Amino acid sequence: MKFPLISRFLAPALLGATLLALPGCNKKEIAALQQQNAELAKTRDQLQLEKANLAAEKERNEAALRNNLLNKNNQVNQLNQNLGDAEQDLAGKNARIAEMQRILEQKDAATKALRKKVSDALLGFNAQDLQVNVKNGKVYVSLSEQLLFKSGSTKVDPKGQDALKKLAGALKDNKDVNVLVEGHTDNVPIKGQTASGAKDNWDLSVMRATEITRLLTSAGMDPAQVTPSGRAEFLPVVANDTPQNKAMNRRTDIILTPKLDELFSILNQN
Repeated sequence: MKFPLISRFLAPALLGATLLALPGCNKKEIAALQQQNAELAKTRDQLQLEKANLAAEKERNEAALRNNLLNKNNQVNQLNQNLGDAEQDLAGKNARIAEMQRILEQKDAATKALRKKVSDALLGFNAQDLQVNVKNGKVYVSLSEQLLFKSGSTKVDPKGQDALKKLAGALKDNKDVNVLVEGHTDNVPIKGQTASGAKDNWDLSVMRATEITRLLTSAGMDPAQVTPSGRAEFLPVVANDTPQNKAMNRRTDIILTPKLDELFSILNQN
């Protein structure tokens, strides 16, 4: 950087020094020139100090700017890394969701096909005695007491046995279905003890479900697929307030659930 002001001040100083060598200059003139020279030197020193301060401030500002840019670059790099990780995680989750959706669609299709297969196998039975429906992704085969049992009995009537054999025939080769046999009663208490040994509705519902399970497995179903259970009067389909409604509640539900092992495997992935 050039300092033209210093040059202008130094030129008279040099001139003053030259005048000191001239014999015609008196002491007063020499003193004035020396005073001017001293002031110029002071001004020069101040300007040099200001120059040094400005240069130091410039270096500090440039260093701060470099550090700030470096920090910003590091932040940008970290954000890019975080964004990349998030996108990778999102892609993995989207892939899992797509796979679960595919499995659920397959499961829904399998449930509909299972319902049709069971319905076709049980054609000819009275709709009041036997119904096949899909609920909550499961196939419900609901059989009335009238079709299966005499009042208080746990022995399945011949017509009921025929229905159960046909159902087993439709299911025995399907190993991807869990079968739950649920016995249900109305809310009328058992008086004394039945010929089958049932002491109450719990006993009666469990014994009937167990007898139906035996018939299904004897007809070819894998015993590992079938589970008997009794619900007594505690899961009615309608209120037990008329003889007709009580008859509807005296039933056996055979619940067919397609296995979801593949879906559970995906859900359990970390």
